[in-house]
Amino acid sequence: QVQLVESGGGLVQPGGSLRLSCAASGFLFDEYTIGWFRQAPGKEREGVSCISGSSDGSIFSKDSEDGRFTISSDNVKSTVYLHMNGLKPEDTADYYCAAFAAGWYRPDCPELAEYEHWGQGTQVTVAS
Repeated sequence: QVQLVESGGGLVQPGGSLRLSCAASGFLFDEYTIGWFRQAPGKEREGVSCISGSSDGSIFSKDSEDGRFTISSDNVKSTVYLHMNGLKPEDTADYYCAAFAAGWYRPDCPELAEYEHWGQGTQVTVAS
């Protein structure tokens, strides 16, 4: 059974940093595609970043459009991280990680509807 567990959210001041973690289990973490999404109150869920890893060592990753959020993975820990810097109040949202067809490497970022497994989310609040 695929399970994704997010952690690392919290309250942070504008300009601060957070590192979110997505711990994955239930599938082999040598071929994977994991995405980070966020959903602010009253808004639709939107993609932030994604990363894919392959058993041959290939890695594809896409950071946030403005470059403030970067993504990385630790295959030993089966964990994907979202490093968030220069946080702004508009980054306040629930952040979710999702797995695309767990166990499948894909060198692009799938659309939201293509992800099959979701975590429960972690809340990030940016306020002074």
